[in-house]
Amino acid sequence: MQNLNELYKECIEELKRIGIDIDIRTIEIQLSKRNNKRYGCCKQEEPDRNTKYYEKIGNKIYLRYSKFNKHTIEISKWVMMLEERIIKNTIIHELIHCLPYCNNHGAKFKKYAKYINEKLGYDISRVGNKKEDYEKSNMKYTENINFKYKIVCEKCNQTFYRQRLMRNLTKKYRCGICGGKLKIYEIVRHQ
Repeated sequence: MQNLNELYKECIEELKRIGIDIDIRTIEIQLSKRNNKRYGCCKQEEPDRNTKYYEKIGNKIYLRYSKFNKHTIEISKWVMMLEERIIKNTIIHELIHCLPYCNNHGAKFKKYAKYINEKLGYDISRVGNKKEDYEKSNMKYTENINFKYKIVCEKCNQTFYRQRLMRNLTKKYRCGICGGKLKIYEIVRHQ
């Protein structure tokens, strides 16, 4: 945990040097309590009521907020075994979510990510590549063979695996790389 806090402070300083000032009084950083597949997450709490707006998706209208007064960043424990640069890349990715209007991976998030990548040489993107990051960290990557489903992008063949499926996965989501449609295959195990 000590290492996480030190890297977090370094990331804040790097962002300040390029003109991105984040109010750290509203942010708490910690290791994830669960064993996650994801790199990290930013949980947003206490919405700023002055920034509410409505978003229509399909036939439903959702109440959204552009700014929050409290953020909790969680970094997965397995990420802390990787190379320091990859850990910092993950922390900065989550810090971008703490900025106003960046609570998703929309245009504002992408603008900040591009700027930080150009100025500081990071590789901040919407999704990470676990296998590549393990290899960069000189660690052996072994894929969990207990997955029940294989999801493949019909456009770019990006493949990922899941234990469980969300309802309407193929209707709600697209490929994070190219935006293509997803196709689900059930993995059949022979015993």
